[in-house]
Formats: sequence, structure tokens, C-alpha cells
Amino acid sequence: MPKLVECIPNFSEGRNKEILDKLQAVAKSVPGCMLFDFQSDENHNRCVITLVGSPESVEEVAFQLTKTATELIDLRKHEGAHPRMGATDVIPFVPTMDVTVEECVEMSKRVAKRIWDELKVPSFLYEDSATSPDRVNLAKIRKGQFEGMPEKLLQPEWAPDYGERKIHPTAGIIAIGARMPLVAFNVNLDTADLEVAKKIAKIIRGSSGGFKYCKAIGVKLEDRNIAQVSMNMVNYEGTPLYRTFEAIRTECKRWGVHIIGSEVVGLTPAKALLDVAEYYLQIENFDAHKQVMEYHLIGEK
Repeated sequence: MPKLVECIPNFSEGRNKEILDKLQAVAKSVPGCMLFDFQSDENHNRCVITLVGSPESVEEVAFQLTKTATELIDLRKHEGAHPRMGATDVIPFVPTMDVTVEECVEMSKRVAKRIWDELKVPSFLYEDSATSPDRVNLAKIRKGQFEGMPEKLLQPEWAPDYGERKIHPTAGIIAIGARMPLVAFNVNLDTADLEVAKKIAKIIRGSSGGFKYCKAIGVKLEDRNIAQVSMNMVNYEGTPLYRTFEAIRTECKRWGVHIIGSEVVGLTPAKALLDVAEYYLQIENFDAHKQVMEYHLIGEK
């Protein structure tokens, strides 16, 4: 079975079609690496690329995309709703098939070093690659964003893991690391009251005492006039989707609202959804690797 790694680099550009087209072309340019998904958002002024391939090809594409973004994106002129600190803002490596988290950590270090050596863009290592507890959480690393980062890098505890204590003048600084597969999971409520979604999000997210592997915020879907609890499940085995779903259902009763639906954004590991099916169907002695036909078709043991 071939080794496969997923990489989901995020770039601070979602409006300039010429730049987006060039990034997409680079994403397709290395044999052994497949472009699975390309999403851009004008409001956030950001694009997200999903790649899957051999470790060697994924490393090469990650570097080449960063090179292109460094040449074409100028953060001094960037405005958007999404927080950002780099033209290439974040590069996560995710173990997918016959690859360990430890191998992805080493990949992140090699790519970070090459980006500094050849492009002179500094970086922080984050998540499983983090060199200190303060660098695990991407939001904490990115606090201050591009504009506040020059001052932040002068603080004793915020020296880049690769590079000097100064940002690239136009491309900023990057977060690079290995992490478990992340599931973007959202739950929609039958209310337009954003405060209800925010209160529920605060209860379930790990940073405020909720589920350890859940990051959650409340948002308003203006086009549907409803509120949403928007989550990033950073370890779907440590905190399964059904657990946060049921917690949200329980909290909704306090506010007299109901869940009207949920959504999964982007690619999702099959196991994250199979765990939900097993829970709600109460399947006894279920073994996905023996009982799910697709696992047999791909030779998964």
C-alpha cells in the first residue's frame, strides 16, 4: 500500500483570479500529488487547497505553492475577514495512509527549513510539531496578525522556529505543522439569534471548559437568517462528532431552540462518519474494517 499524506495549505488570497489560477496550476504540477479540492472565499480573502500524495511529492508542492504565494501576494495590501499572518498562512500535514504523525512532524520541519533557506520566510511549528505548549494552538500563534507580528517576534518567547526575528516584508510568517485530520462540522439552529449560538459554542469548546478537541464559535448565516454553531473537530476520535451534536441538542433546550440540520465542510475521514452511524444505530460488535465493503475494495486491513 502506498504512503499517502494530506496537506491543506491556506493562502491569504481569495479575490484575484490570476493569482488563484496560478496557485491552482502549481498544485497540479508535481507528479505523485493530487489536487483534491480548491476553495476560495472573497469575503475572507483566502483560499484553501487540499492535496493528497506521496510524502516527497506533497513536500515539493507545499514548497512550490509557498514560493508562488511569496512572489505574488503582498500582505501590506491585504484585507479580509479571516485572521492571517502570512501570504502562505498555514501548512498542515495530515497522516492519511501508512504514514505516522511523527513522519508528518519531520516533513513539517524539512519544509519549514527549506522555505527559510530559499525564500527567507520565517515560520512557527504548531500542533504536533510545536516546540512548546504555547505553540500548539494556531490561534495563539497568529494573534497579532501580520501587522502586529514584527513587535511580537521581539518578545523572548516568540522567536520563530525557523528564521530570524523579523517577518518577510510582504509574505509575513507561516505556521507549519503536523496534525490529526480535522473535521469542519457545523450545526444549524432554528433561530436568528446569534447570541444563542455564541453561548452554546462557549459551552462546548475546549478552551472554555468544554470538549478538549472541539473549537467552536457562533456565526450568523445571513442568507438563511439562522444562527450556526461552527466547529473544528481537531481530533474526531478524542471527541466524536455525535458527542458535540448531542451536547448542542441539550443546550438548545435551555434557549427554546432546535437543531434543524448539520453540515460537514470539505473532505472528511470515513471513520468520523462511521463512528456517528455506529452510535446512533447502536450497532453491536461493529467492526468497520471487516464490515464496510469499501475497506475491502481498497485492501484496508
